[in-house]
Amino acid sequence: MKNISIILWIAILAGGNACNQPPAEPETVQLVHYVDPFIGTGFHGHTFPGPTRPHSMVQLSPDTHLMGWDASSGYHYEDTVIYAFSHTHLSGTGIGDLGDVALLPYSGQHGMKPVATFKKETEKASPGYYSVRLDNFGVKVELTSTDRVGFHKYTYDNHADRKVMLDLGHILQPNWGHKVTGNEYLLVNDSTIEGTIHTQGWAHQHAVSYRIAFSEPVETIYQYIDGKLRQDSLFLRMLSTDDLKFHYKFAEKNEPLYVKVALSPVDVEGAEMNMASELPHWDFEVTRYESEQIWNRQLNRIRIESEDPAILTNFYTALYHTMIAPYAYQDVDGRYIGMDKRIHLAERGYVNYSVFSLWDTFRALHPLMTIIRPHLARRWGEVLVQGDQEGTILPKWPLASNYTGCMVGYPAVSVLADLASKELINDRELKRWTEAAVHSSVYRPDLAEKFAGTREADLITLHPYYKDKYGYVPADSVPESVSWGLEMAYYDWCISVLATKAGLTETADEYREKGNYYKRYLDPETGLMRGVMGDGSFRTPFNPRYSAHMKSDYTEGNAFQWSLFVPHDMNLFIETIGGRAQLEARLDTLFTTSSRIDGEEASGDITGLIGQYAHGNEPSHHIAYLYNWTNSPWKGQEYIDYILREFYLPAPEGIIGNEDCGQMSAWYVMSALGFYQVCPGNPVYAIGRPIVDKATIPVEGGTFQLIVRNNSPENKYVKEVRLNGKKLNSLFFHHTEIVKGGKLEIEMDGTPHR
Repeated sequence: MKNISIILWIAILAGGNACNQPPAEPETVQLVHYVDPFIGTGFHGHTFPGPTRPHSMVQLSPDTHLMGWDASSGYHYEDTVIYAFSHTHLSGTGIGDLGDVALLPYSGQHGMKPVATFKKETEKASPGYYSVRLDNFGVKVELTSTDRVGFHKYTYDNHADRKVMLDLGHILQPNWGHKVTGNEYLLVNDSTIEGTIHTQGWAHQHAVSYRIAFSEPVETIYQYIDGKLRQDSLFLRMLSTDDLKFHYKFAEKNEPLYVKVALSPVDVEGAEMNMASELPHWDFEVTRYESEQIWNRQLNRIRIESEDPAILTNFYTALYHTMIAPYAYQDVDGRYIGMDKRIHLAERGYVNYSVFSLWDTFRALHPLMTIIRPHLARRWGEVLVQGDQEGTILPKWPLASNYTGCMVGYPAVSVLADLASKELINDRELKRWTEAAVHSSVYRPDLAEKFAGTREADLITLHPYYKDKYGYVPADSVPESVSWGLEMAYYDWCISVLATKAGLTETADEYREKGNYYKRYLDPETGLMRGVMGDGSFRTPFNPRYSAHMKSDYTEGNAFQWSLFVPHDMNLFIETIGGRAQLEARLDTLFTTSSRIDGEEASGDITGLIGQYAHGNEPSHHIAYLYNWTNSPWKGQEYIDYILREFYLPAPEGIIGNEDCGQMSAWYVMSALGFYQVCPGNPVYAIGRPIVDKATIPVEGGTFQLIVRNNSPENKYVKEVRLNGKKLNSLFFHHTEIVKGGKLEIEMDGTPHR
């Protein structure tokens, strides 16, 4: 029955992948050579360079940085040491976790914990492949992977001294509370190991099971337990909360050593099945080639043309980064751990995913996927609703089947509303999706009690309680009140979109009204969104430049950066503040005022400043497009051009802030194409400043083509836009115009146009 189950699920998963494919293309062009996985590994981009496949569980990469903010992905470009090669990572987050199942090849006597050194010029990375030479050990390391299996190739200079360390005490960011809570280890035979690592960190209760297979028998094993070399007989099976390190020595041989590491979120049997299914052979080059071709097919979902090689590199690297998270989190037989921490068997065609950085990615990554992978975008919506079914609340930032309370509000409802607005969910699902959204938008004392004492307790805050009781969040009761108030107003509007689609008129009316709650924070004196105290007065003193990370009225920002977040009600917002000229004046002030940030505890996320606009953090990402609601859209085109050219570079430091699981890159992809969805849930795109010369996107209706005429760095202004030959009278168009196929022609000019 086990083999039948495996074969069945291979067929199901293959079918699921097939349904996500765009219409057949006459040829696939080679685009992988434009991708540079080192982009974003410097500054505070927090990406990793190691191999993975699109949205895959195994993300195998070197760990060069274990502690501090820049250890969030385990790698920083400026480092010259490698502690291990581990199999799970986060791409571009501001918090670290994972770093599971860590291996390091070495030669010589280096005690319990050898550390490798390397020179940057020996590092190479491309989609699905990474290599480096460990100088002090004389070992060349090459890495590739399948969806659930990491594949290592070690070539030793010293053929007589070939060793590998398995570090079961290895984790990322131990100084931030991440710790190993247990290990189960079994020596299956002379070339196979399996076990389960239990950790606690950002994910409060995380377990990953593994199966490790060496290409040849182990000759000698050295065991270190809590730093001491064990002298007695070998442990065949053990359960331990101690720090475990195993060193394996292999016989003298003038051949590479190969290692396969399969992971499972469920159990060791799952890891064994995953390896047998995905990597039954030992051909490293075949696996590497398959990974390259898989990436190449995904990158072909958007074909662009540009005479600027930097644009090609930036674009396809950004597109690559949008396809790392979320990742599939289940075994080949369909089993996965749900948000209730129980084992589930996925229904036919369903794939479970984890690592949704929703507060970031609802803004551009999910809208992008509704264009280039609509079936996958819908699947993610189903996963979020399934998370509600399992855990009784929509996930906010799910990590390894754990709720985390990271960031603001209940952003999953934005993803659901956008899918509904683009007709990507079935009518029969709408009521259930709306119900999930509604009971995720209110204070949940039952879950506060259930999650007490765990990291999952951060999911339940009092912000929704105050919002529903008073119509605003009192600034003297909880921190980040303005950011929560503004975003909850948008999310509640999103719920009204879902309810309207579902025919739930009363719910739609109720939540549409709650969408107006943003008005309570709008201070007529300063023109900014300002904290409101429990007695109804605005907070004083008030400094719009002030930031205090997780302590002020604003999340990772200040009043300047947050006062233009009303994406769902722009027309009424503009009317309220005094008209289009007043909006333009406020935008001008934002972009031209001093970039000084006040406060000794100002958020480190405020990067990429133009005036007080901060492109390095997501609350600013829609703002340049708001000039389309003024009489001077050309000003937004100028700023978009600057951001595209100055804040995205083909270099390790080429991402101006945390990549945040694809959001920074999705902004680039959309903006380089010349349009952006300011308000997910309202399927309308604002036209900005395209920097590519041509783009072709396979869609449901055939092909959507973008042609940019008279394009150059100097010609940054939009002169005229034609959609299917018809001149547009405004700088907006609807999602349906993309998915049915057609042609968008944008003529550029060196002179501003209204």
